Amino acid sequence: MKQAESFAAIALASIVREFPNKPGEVQAGPEDAKTPKEMHPAFFGSFDWHSSVHGHWMLARLLKLNLLGPEVANRARKVLSKHLTEENIRGELTYFEAKHNKGFERMYGWAWYLRLCLELDGWDDKDAQRWRAACLPLENYLLQATHAYLPKLTWPIRVGTHTNTAFALTHIWDYAAGVGDVGLADLVRARSLDWFKTDREWPWGFEPSGHDFLSAGLEEVDLMRRVMEPQDFENWLNAFMLPSFAPAEVSDVTDGQIVHLAGLNLARAWCMEGLASHLGPDDSRTNSLWESAKAHREIGLGYVTSGHYEGEHWLASFAVYLATGCGR
Repeated sequence: MKQAESFAAIALASIVREFPNKPGEVQAGPEDAKTPKEMHPAFFGSFDWHSSVHGHWMLARLLKLNLLGPEVANRARKVLSKHLTEENIRGELTYFEAKHNKGFERMYGWAWYLRLCLELDGWDDKDAQRWRAACLPLENYLLQATHAYLPKLTWPIRVGTHTNTAFALTHIWDYAAGVGDVGLADLVRARSLDWFKTDREWPWGFEPSGHDFLSAGLEEVDLMRRVMEPQDFENWLNAFMLPSFAPAEVSDVTDGQIVHLAGLNLARAWCMEGLASHLGPDDSRTNSLWESAKAHREIGLGYVTSGHYEGEHWLASFAVYLATGCGR
């Protein structure tokens, strides 16, 4: 509980902090020159929109798993109740509906928002049910946007940062499976197979790049273990050729890009843990995957509470995703 509360404290401080901020918006005219809170009444904090969204998700997950003491839990509920209102989410939707914003946070932020909705879905909690209902309008918009976008995306985006296609589809798949959206699950599976089914001998030597917080290769593995039949996945994984991984060291935690590598360790760890769980104890790769995941987990967690906002505004969410087994 102590570690969970330390992570929650980071989110509670970040999601109400409007500045510094990296909006990332397109301004179609002078009327679009607004403060972050004017543009995003729900998700104005945590430096950027997606970090704010997954900061809200993190608080919801810790509450749902009953990992917070009464005082911190009460603070978390108050902040979520203040931010996740019908009025605020309508304001978010208004921003997304502007024609020049249709690509905003595509698809990293979209996926994290659906992850938030999934966390709230079916939770027997009056506050959560109210938050869930408030989130619905933007949820529906993003689902429509996803259905429109995926068929038009000719090639997947294979990078170690926000626009990685496999990462987004993993979250969207989990959402679809969790809420029972068969049509969305079918679309994600079809597109995943279109793009990744014939991949062989992934060029692991090119990972990581200096600013990566995701492993493009492992994110693909994390997705394909979900959408493929077991024997098909086994054959695919053998051809994909997993290497051994050494945890990344962060040379400067005060550099907003270099500190991405701290997140890489956490993301690698949850991918390896998920794969090890999927393969089971009888697979010859399982033990080494667990050992490597443990090493990445320990080093990655050590960077989360560095005291520097460059990493803290988002790393705690990655830590909670890993530590609570969300991706398994």
